[in-house]
Amino acid sequence: MTDLRVLVVAKAPVPGRVKTRLGATIGATAAAEVAAASLLDTLLAGTAAAGAGRCHLALEGDLAEAVRGRELLAAAAGWTTSPQRGSGLAERLVHAHAAVPPGPGPVVQVGMDTPQVTAIDLVEVAGALGDADAVLGPADDGGWWVLALRDPAAARPLLGVPMSTPTTHDDTLAALTAAGLRVAKAPALRDVDTAEDAEAVAALAPDGHFARAWRAHRVVAGGTA
Repeated sequence: MTDLRVLVVAKAPVPGRVKTRLGATIGATAAAEVAAASLLDTLLAGTAAAGAGRCHLALEGDLAEAVRGRELLAAAAGWTTSPQRGSGLAERLVHAHAAVPPGPGPVVQVGMDTPQVTAIDLVEVAGALGDADAVLGPADDGGWWVLALRDPAAARPLLGVPMSTPTTHDDTLAALTAAGLRVAKAPALRDVDTAEDAEAVAALAPDGHFARAWRAHRVVAGGTA
């Protein structure tokens, strides 16, 4: 562990509410199973990186009602959990950063779509701050997968950024820079939106919960395999 705090912004994996693009291929229930495994891997990485007492989960929904809810609740034991607030993703992200309990160390924020992320990745993102105020990691689809901030209040420039577009990373970088923040860059990661993404990401971390769930539900030549 090192001197950082981890923030995960996620949805409770309930069929029909998560991974809808993936659900169009493998079905809503299977997509929720895969999403639950992805969140489980992410929570475990966060705990390993910072310790549960320095981890925060900003959650939409209720893990008790989710697929694999007991496992997810066990993985989040010791975490501070708060409901997401806001009408759009940008607003929810800003509120999530503001809700992180006060303490030393930067806040490293991720979502639930990069189950290949490791504790080492999170620690290295925090370490990449150096003399910077923020670290931003691009995702292969034009968005971003991680944002580390020395001061969680510095997330406010996100309010003006359109999310889930092919230029979200670049727009976020521009907004942070325009607010006077010095921004360092983290390595790019692929996030999981489609079956093609899931296949590629599962190959990167074949022993994780996500990869096992994906192998159980993926569609191959018209059937599951």
